[in-house]
This record gives sequence, structure tokens and C-alpha cells, in this order.
Amino acid sequence: MTGRASSGHDKMNIEGLLIDLDGVIYQGGKAIPGARTTLEFLGKHDIPFRCISNTTRKCRQTICTQLSGMGIDIPQDHIVTPPLTAIAYMRQKRKTRFHLLVTGDVSLDFAGIGGHVPGSTDYVIVGDVGEEATYNNLNTAFRLLMEGAELIALEKDRYWMAQDGLALSAGPFVSALEYATGKTAILMGKPSKTFFDLALKDMALPPERVAMIGDDLLTDVGGAKQAGMKGILVRTGKYREDLLHKSAVAPDVIIGSVADVPDILEG
Repeated sequence: MTGRASSGHDKMNIEGLLIDLDGVIYQGGKAIPGARTTLEFLGKHDIPFRCISNTTRKCRQTICTQLSGMGIDIPQDHIVTPPLTAIAYMRQKRKTRFHLLVTGDVSLDFAGIGGHVPGSTDYVIVGDVGEEATYNNLNTAFRLLMEGAELIALEKDRYWMAQDGLALSAGPFVSALEYATGKTAILMGKPSKTFFDLALKDMALPPERVAMIGDDLLTDVGGAKQAGMKGILVRTGKYREDLLHKSAVAPDVIIGSVADVPDILEG
């Protein structure tokens, strides 16, 4: 088997954790059993963590409120999402005229940063498009890109686990715009090293002392290992056994769920 089995865990010599949210902490609007206990364990033992998510339908405040409604209390400043990386990137480049192609209330994270100026757009920012993936909306983004704007992908996941089953994520729409324009998107979310580095910097820990816990073998585990971290794969969320055996990405540890995290940490 790729990685190590979920039984008979070895202790991991790490000092901090990055934890995915959707599919790891919660699924289908409900907390995954054991998630709250694990978070309480981390707090009790002063193990720093950040929850990092490629979710681009919700602003950070909404994510925090929804987690609280599931009985999970995570400080808002412990949640790192792709919009934070995009904002830091635009500020670094000193270009903040952007057009958003997203759904939900994630646009609230960009409030006060800049915005769309007709005829003068620096970036087209694409996240989870959802019901906004109409021909007109995609064509507007296409035209802005053809007029000179750069393409920013908040994430490029292929799909995610919605309440009624697998659903298309941002990746297919980003790829469509890349194909149509000949441009390559600048990735802000997982598995971008820039995204992981933002969370690591916030914890003031080097990558070799941190492990990433996720349900996506490529973006979570693969991205973390490329960034110098350890990768822990959970068998919840969108985990698929067939992908595990086909992939060249080897998790350092495979566990049943986030509830097993205390068992693999060095006490």
C-alpha cells in the first residue's frame, strides 16, 4: 500500500499542523466525528495549527460562523483561504484592479482592496463559479483576459464533495479560460507553495516541522510534500482508494479520519 496503514500508527515528530476543512473537519454541513475532540487536544497540548481551505464560495467570517454552528470553534485568524494569498499577491505587485468570477459571498474578503475599473483590469480572479458559470459570465472573463488582464486561479481543484455528491470545482473553468486565451493561471490556493508558505509564516514554523492533513491526495498531500512538509491523508471527504493506488504521491501516514490525529502525534 502507498504510505502507511491506519492501524499501528507511528508517532510523528512534528510541531504544527495545517488542516483542511471541507472533507476533514466537516462534510455535508456536519462535523466529522472526533473533529472537535482533536482540535481540543491540539489546544490542550499547545500544538499550533492553521486550517487551510481551497473553499472559495465563502468568506472567512462565513466559514467561521458555519463552523461554530457545527459545534466547532476555530478563530477566524486561524483560517487561511486563497483570497488572502491573492490579496497579498496583488498588493506586492501594486496592481489591484480586478474582476471576480466567483459565487457565494467570498467577494467580501476582497472588500476595500481595489476592484473592477471598466477598461482597465489587471486580473481576472476565478474561484468556485457554481451557478455563476453562465456563458455571459465566462465570456466577460474571456474578453478581459484577451484585453490584457492576467488570470488568477484561487484554486484549481477538479471537484469537491457537495451534499448531493461530487460537484465541479474551479479547475475545469480555469482550464477552459486558459485554453481559450493561451494564458496560464497564477495559482493562489493549494497546491501552490505560496499558499502553504503564507500559513507557515503565520505559525512561524519551518515546513519540515509541519504536517498537512487533507482528503485530497494531490492538492493536500502532494502539495504539502512539494513544499517540504509531511502529508497525512484521511479516508473521509473525497478520498478515493483507486486514486491512492494509481498515484505516485505517497502519504507519510494514512488515517481513518481527523479523529485519529492525537494517536500519531508525538506526545
